Amino acid sequence: MSAFSFLQQLVFLSVFVTHALSISVSVPLAAPSTAPTLSPSLVSLSLEQDRWTDYAGTTSRNQFFFNTLDNLRLLTGKPPSLRIGADSEDRTNFDRNVQFSGAVFPAPNPTTPFPEASSVVVGDGYFQAAQFLPPNTHVIWGLNFGQNNVTAGFLEIQSIQKAFSSAPFKAAGITLEAIEIGNEADLYSGNGHRSSGYSSTQYTKEWIAYATNITATARLSSTSTTKFWGGAFLGSSGKTTGFSPQAIFSEGILSSTPGALISTISQHRYSGSFCSGSGGLLQDLMTKSTIRSNLTGFIPDITATHAKGLEYVLGETNSYSCHGAPGVSNTGGAALWTLDYALFAPQIGISRVFFHEGIGYKYSLIQPATLTRSPLDATPLATPLPPHVQPQYYGAIVAAEAIGNKGSTRAVELTIANTRLSGYAFFDGNKLARVLLINSQAFFSTDTTPRTSIHVDLAFTGAGAPTTMTVKRLSIPHADATAGLTWGGQTFETSTGRPSGAIQVQTLGVSAGVDVHATEAVLLTFL
Repeated sequence: MSAFSFLQQLVFLSVFVTHALSISVSVPLAAPSTAPTLSPSLVSLSLEQDRWTDYAGTTSRNQFFFNTLDNLRLLTGKPPSLRIGADSEDRTNFDRNVQFSGAVFPAPNPTTPFPEASSVVVGDGYFQAAQFLPPNTHVIWGLNFGQNNVTAGFLEIQSIQKAFSSAPFKAAGITLEAIEIGNEADLYSGNGHRSSGYSSTQYTKEWIAYATNITATARLSSTSTTKFWGGAFLGSSGKTTGFSPQAIFSEGILSSTPGALISTISQHRYSGSFCSGSGGLLQDLMTKSTIRSNLTGFIPDITATHAKGLEYVLGETNSYSCHGAPGVSNTGGAALWTLDYALFAPQIGISRVFFHEGIGYKYSLIQPATLTRSPLDATPLATPLPPHVQPQYYGAIVAAEAIGNKGSTRAVELTIANTRLSGYAFFDGNKLARVLLINSQAFFSTDTTPRTSIHVDLAFTGAGAPTTMTVKRLSIPHADATAGLTWGGQTFETSTGRPSGAIQVQTLGVSAGVDVHATEAVLLTFL
C-alpha cells in the first residue's frame, strides 16, 4: 500500500469516526408479557372507492396489483386486508344497468392532480371484481351513508352479498369481513352531507336505523362471519360528547340490534395537513417523536374500545392531506415513516393499519394503473407512467418480513435513548428471533457532509444469547429519493411488481454490533 493511499484511508476513517455514534441497546431474549401479538395483515390498505376496478380489474385480474399484494402474503402467510371506501364511499349509488362503474370527476389541478369522484354509479360487476384478489383476502366494504339513502344501501348490500357468496369467492376464500356505514361522519356538517351542528347523537340514531335495514337485507346475525365496522371518524373528542368511540358507546350504539354486530372500531389519522413539500417537512414526518405523538393521542379511544371487547384499527391513514405532499409522501424517507408508524401502532393496541391509496395519489404504496398526467402537479406526461410501486411499499415489505409467517409473532419496542433511532424485537413463540433498527435521520440529496451512522451494540437480557446473526438492509439513496430503493439487494421497482435481483445479506458475529446509516433500516435475524 502506498503512503498516499494509506493517508487517504486515515482521512476516511477520521471522517467516519467524527460522524459515527455508538450506543448500546438492551434486547430481551424472551418475550415480555406486554408484547402484543402482531396480525399478519398489520399493514393493510384502504382504497378510494371511485376507481376500485382500476385496482382489481374488470373481466380479468390486474396482475400487477395482485402481485404486489401477493408479495406480502408470501412473507406473512396472509394477504393485506382491504377496506374499500373513503370519501367516494358516500357518493356511490347502484344501478343494475351499469356493468362495472361510471364516475364523474372534478377537473384536476396542481394541488390535487387526481381528485375523488363527485359521483359514482356501480353495478354487479363492480363488486364481483373482488374475485381477483389473492386467496383468503378479507374485505371491508363501505356503504353510502352520507346521502342517507337507505335504498342505495339496500341495493349495494344485495349486490355485495351476491358476489361474495358466488363460487369464485368461496373457492378462493375471499371473505366479506365487515360493512362500513359511511365515511367520516364527523365532517358531514361541513361537507354538505348534513346540516350545521350535526352531532354524534344524531349520527348514532341514524346509523342504527340504516344498519337495521342492512342487517335485515343481508340477514346478518351473531353467527354471521360478516360484521360491522363502527366509527370511521377523522377526529375524536376523546370524551362521551362529540364524535368519539366513547360518545357513540354512551349513546347506545352497541346495545342496539345492529350495533351488537359491531366487531371493530375504526378511526382515521393523517400526520398533517400540508399540500406542498419541503425537506423540513420530510424530516418531521420521519422523526420518532412525531410518529409517536401522532398516535398516542388515541390511547383513551383504544382503551374504551378494548373495554367493550372490540378490535381497534386505523381504517384510513397516511402521511399528509391533499393525497400526500410532493417530495415528501412519495420518497424514501416516507418508507421509513411507514415502517415505524405501522410497527409502533400495535404497541398501543392498534391491531391493523390501513394505509390509504388512490389512483395517482402521492402517498400511495402501489400505483396499479398507467398514468397520463403527473401525480405531482397534474401536467401531461410525455410518456405514460406504467404501474409501479412507490417507496412506501418497501416499508410494508420490511414490516411483513419482520413479522414473518408463524402467525403468532409478538413484538416489543426497544427502549433506545436516541431521538433518531427506533427499534423493535420480534419473538417467535417466546424466543427472540429478529431485531429491526430504523435510523430516521434524513440524509438528503442536497447534503454536502458525509452520511452519518449509528453503531449499535446489542446487550441481551436473559439466558441463551445468540452469537451469530444475518444483517439485511433497506438501502435508500437519499431521504428525498423517489426511486432506487433496495431491500436486501432486491428491487420491487419492476414491471411486474415482483422482486428482482439476488438477495444480499451479511452474516456477522453478534458481538461486532451493526452500523445503521442515516435513512436506513436494518433487520437482524439471529441464527
